[in-house]
Amino acid sequence: MESSEAVSVDAATGQKSRTVGPRKRKRGKAHTSSKKPAIDPVDHETNDAPETKKVKRWKNKQRVLVFCARGVTFRARHLMNDLRMLLPHSRSDTKLDRKDKLPAINEVCEMKNCRKCIFFEMKKKKDLYMWLSNVPNGPSFKFLVENVHTMDELKLTGNCLIGSRPLLSFDQSFTEAPHNELLKNLLTQIFSTPYYHPKSKPFVDHVFHFEILDGKIWFRNYQITDSGGLTEIGPRFVLNLIKVFEGSFGGATLYENPSYVTPNAHRRLMKADAVHKYKKRVDARRSLAERRQEEEEGINVDPLDDIFNNA
Repeated sequence: MESSEAVSVDAATGQKSRTVGPRKRKRGKAHTSSKKPAIDPVDHETNDAPETKKVKRWKNKQRVLVFCARGVTFRARHLMNDLRMLLPHSRSDTKLDRKDKLPAINEVCEMKNCRKCIFFEMKKKKDLYMWLSNVPNGPSFKFLVENVHTMDELKLTGNCLIGSRPLLSFDQSFTEAPHNELLKNLLTQIFSTPYYHPKSKPFVDHVFHFEILDGKIWFRNYQITDSGGLTEIGPRFVLNLIKVFEGSFGGATLYENPSYVTPNAHRRLMKADAVHKYKKRVDARRSLAERRQEEEEGINVDPLDDIFNNA
């Protein structure tokens, strides 16, 4: 604190006297010196600071919603669970109510932050259908799923790590038609695991194989062994393409399979063939009985009985 002077007058003598006292501190900004402290120069060549590692980022945040509608059988539910296990970037949701229409799936995908969708629905507890869609702009593919065999059912010797990244193998037939090329791109986006996904592992130990045979798409999953061979893991299923739609779960029809036969028509043909086979078997039995009867009648007839009738 700084000192301050005070002047006082003596009444008797009339002399003035000064007393020095502490001065009051002025309010305001503190006085700072303009001199900067000296900084020791740092030798960057001899600095042993650890280098920061670059964190690999997850850029392709592609998610696939895999769920089904109410009324599916246990086999379809097990197939859906197998696909969820094989796709670490998949998400699940509760079953869709039968009263809800298919375009409502776009809203479910938006809430789950998914851009791709695999949807299963079943009719008459017999016919399983699969939808592959690019949400929300399309296109979407509708398939009839045939010859379904799950991993628990097959019990094959192949095995792979949960969350490992797969290789995708496509038949050369996927490049012959425009709708097959479009389907190949959609299958690649759905079944390929994004780089550096949090739930994925940096291993490639199995192969997803898609092949077009007899106008249908056959799916197989193989393990890559240490010797470079392939061992099947499962599941197995066959996709019979029905239609290709412009939008997601609806819209204009871009392609319709001309060789597709509905399951009802197929069962009707099978019944007709069974009835035709039954008729042929009944006719064969009847003709055999008639021939045997004619042979028996021919044996019992005596040729001499008609000798005197001619006269």
